[in-house]
Amino acid sequence: MRVSFAPGKVMCMTWDELLASNAALSGEVRRSHEALKIAQLTIDKMKVELAYLRRMKYGRSSERLEQPQPQLELVGGQAAPLAGMPSTQAEPGGDDGQKSNVSSLEKARAKRQRPGLREMPEHLPRRTVVHTPLGGCDCQACGAGLREIGQDVSEVLDYEPGTFHVVRHVRPKLACAGCHTISQALAPSRPVDRCMAGAGLLTHILVSKFADHTPLYRLCQIFGREDIELGRSTITDWVGQAGWLLTPLAQAIGRYVLKAAKIHGDDTPIRSLGGKGKKAHTGRLWVYVRDDRPSGDKSPPAVWFQYSADRKGEHPVRHLKNFTGILQADAYAGYNALYEGGRITEAGCWSHARRKVWDIHIKQHGLPGTLAHQALVRIGEVFKVEAEVNGRSALRRRRMRQTRTAPVLKELKDWMTQTLAQVSAKSPMALAIGYSLSNWTALTNFVDDGRIDAHNNTAERALRGVAIGRKNYLHVGSDAGGNTAAVIYTLLGTARLNGINPQRYLHYVLERIAEHPSHRIDELLPWAVADKLSKTTDAQVLPMAA
Repeated sequence: MRVSFAPGKVMCMTWDELLASNAALSGEVRRSHEALKIAQLTIDKMKVELAYLRRMKYGRSSERLEQPQPQLELVGGQAAPLAGMPSTQAEPGGDDGQKSNVSSLEKARAKRQRPGLREMPEHLPRRTVVHTPLGGCDCQACGAGLREIGQDVSEVLDYEPGTFHVVRHVRPKLACAGCHTISQALAPSRPVDRCMAGAGLLTHILVSKFADHTPLYRLCQIFGREDIELGRSTITDWVGQAGWLLTPLAQAIGRYVLKAAKIHGDDTPIRSLGGKGKKAHTGRLWVYVRDDRPSGDKSPPAVWFQYSADRKGEHPVRHLKNFTGILQADAYAGYNALYEGGRITEAGCWSHARRKVWDIHIKQHGLPGTLAHQALVRIGEVFKVEAEVNGRSALRRRRMRQTRTAPVLKELKDWMTQTLAQVSAKSPMALAIGYSLSNWTALTNFVDDGRIDAHNNTAERALRGVAIGRKNYLHVGSDAGGNTAAVIYTLLGTARLNGINPQRYLHYVLERIAEHPSHRIDELLPWAVADKLSKTTDAQVLPMAA
């Protein structure tokens, strides 16, 4: 066989050689296609990660799924649901569905309205200023005397910045003229020995940094405007000493948290400078929350923080060595050792599973009908039931979930299995579905146990203040500073969960803890002193500038 390449030149190739050359070229094309496919998958994955990082830095934190407008058919004008998604269309036979939708929208709109401050709080002190006419008590027209026939009263909310004052402790020495005995009162105790700061100032510094996220150097600048020159190292020492003083109380809260049948766990990074002679590194703040109010339990909620210099799995194992029950957390591999032996039951978080799909949905510009959107709609049915069972008893929650949530999860698993077989194994959607399917047992344990929540948002909310704080003060000075931060966050977070003003609570504790018996430390727990700090009995969740 002859193959001509150019005029005057002839190259002879046998049939076998031609087939071999064709096979080689076909293999090269096939390898190029595979490399191109892998590169495209890598690009898609990087786009999802880029979208996630952009949303974390610049975007809104809300992950609420916007309900798209229903697609209208070309003939008839009837609304048709998107293919492959659960139908939410009302049954025919009246306007009940439309009326219920309108009423629900009105209720949602009413909830979104911010009431504002219509009346001044009654507990605030009043300073009355009386404005008399220019002529005094005499009429400017005829000169006769004036008598009051009424008055107009208006109130203005005003504020005076915090002021410093010095407390002088005077202890007179009294001598007996008969026996020459000298008597003198004992020196009052201070929160920190040989410290010039009183309980009020220490409280203000701790709350300003760990609740209001004000770095210590800014506090120094604020104090300087009042001609109070305090060095940053001085305030830092005060914070460390106060943290050491409050450590037994934080440990008591930790013991109370670990007595629960179910706790929420999570962790977040925090940069540590390492101290003198050490390199800066990324430490971790671990949080464990006891809050069974969603299942109707009336026990006081509490949060316990722990610090570690790294994220090794040995730390949660050490923290929870005395705990037996349910741990609601994400699928971090460091928790796996806790689940061995059956002492601790794993409960997953649907918010984590949903977030992986949500990142893909954002990368796809929120287009309806995509696989990511279909998954979000199905997961949304689970959260819809959870909104209805929140606050009910554990038994009632289990019954409602087995009746309504179990079929939704079964259909969701079937859809995920079918979808996983249709998409590339390395695509972001396959990874998101794989996360849910590989942790399916942990994610579905809440159906048969009413004490378990469907998500771990309780722990994430507890870490919100830390996330905002580290954006302001950037780091802790050392690992010891991380332990101090864990102690203060424990007290402030627990006070917030119990509706107690953290300023009043810390001030109350710092005035007493130095001389309080260690075996009666539970008497200073937030819920134990709540009645002494608040005039009202109804607890409200107080914000921590988060």
